[in-house]
Amino acid sequence: MSGNTLGKVFQLTTFGESHGAVVGGVIDGVPAGLVVDLEQVQAELDRRKPGQSAITTDRKEEDKVVFISGIIDNDEGKTVCTGTPIAFQIRNRDTKSADYSNLTTSFRPSHADFTYSGKYGIRDARGGGRSSARETVSRVVAGAIAQQLIKTTDGIEISAYVDRVHEISTPFPPAFFERNLIDSNIVRCPSDEIASRMIARIEEVKKAGDSVGGSIVLVARNMPLGLGEPVFDKLNAELAKALMSLPATKGIEIGSGFSGTLMKGSEHNDEFQANEQGEVSTTTNRSGGIQGGISNGEDLVIRIGFKPVSTIKKPQNTVDSEGNNIVLEMKGRHDPCVLPRAVPIVEAMVALVLADHTLRNRTTQI
Repeated sequence: MSGNTLGKVFQLTTFGESHGAVVGGVIDGVPAGLVVDLEQVQAELDRRKPGQSAITTDRKEEDKVVFISGIIDNDEGKTVCTGTPIAFQIRNRDTKSADYSNLTTSFRPSHADFTYSGKYGIRDARGGGRSSARETVSRVVAGAIAQQLIKTTDGIEISAYVDRVHEISTPFPPAFFERNLIDSNIVRCPSDEIASRMIARIEEVKKAGDSVGGSIVLVARNMPLGLGEPVFDKLNAELAKALMSLPATKGIEIGSGFSGTLMKGSEHNDEFQANEQGEVSTTTNRSGGIQGGISNGEDLVIRIGFKPVSTIKKPQNTVDSEGNNIVLEMKGRHDPCVLPRAVPIVEAMVALVLADHTLRNRTTQI
């Protein structure tokens, strides 16, 4: 299977299936000497891991990462990258493959079962195999290292939060919120009042055997000027590819997004201004920090839409591999809403793109 690698300089290749022995990855291109906080890497995994609250899947995984190569402890007791490929793995421990025994000859609605079978002629029915969101654990490991890289090089900080669950949304415009505020509740919304309503909605649909979607907002601050390449590798295009590769993602907006299509140019344009030191900024940020596919130094602002989880416990009409119409009732353990656990995954994907373009940008000027 191709298409398992993201990035050109800072590269991540992932491997593994939902119910395989391990999932993991190989990160290449990390500069030698970068100091890495492994506790922070594990902390990001803990934010993504299943079974962390009553509104997530019941699957229990420790998600302890084991690094195999590419890092060493120096004489100062710090963990540093050697400049060679960083290989890592996370063991799958709480698999219940028997829950998927009825899927070997049937196709779940809105899943990858039908398309994988059509493309490859074979598929791993256990938990969705390679198409499972279990694969994203590897992205979070690499994204945690990417976040440390861009914080070291440019001071870039990334923060994402749940903006909407079903029709319950935050009333404020996108903003950067500190991690302790976002993680102060299990749905990862910076408003406790809105969060309580979101949690109640997720609990309601979980009890009914159903699911809901929503949106996540991400803001990156201290963005430098100049990340992104002309034409095909525009920063917004690269971010779109990375974020749309996530399971359940249905669309993204950068800056004003679709609401900008309702404005006139005179209303939408971000006017420039210079301070007494000659530093240039914009008076508004409807561009979301990207103009002409290149970062302009303003905050990067993205909204990502996620569909309802496809696996629900209500009977659904589908077909089997012989083309017979059947009624399918799902077993297994699944999130009624992906949004709370998707927050660190979204942050990871954006960090991977920014890290890649940070390293690529080193070669654009002499």
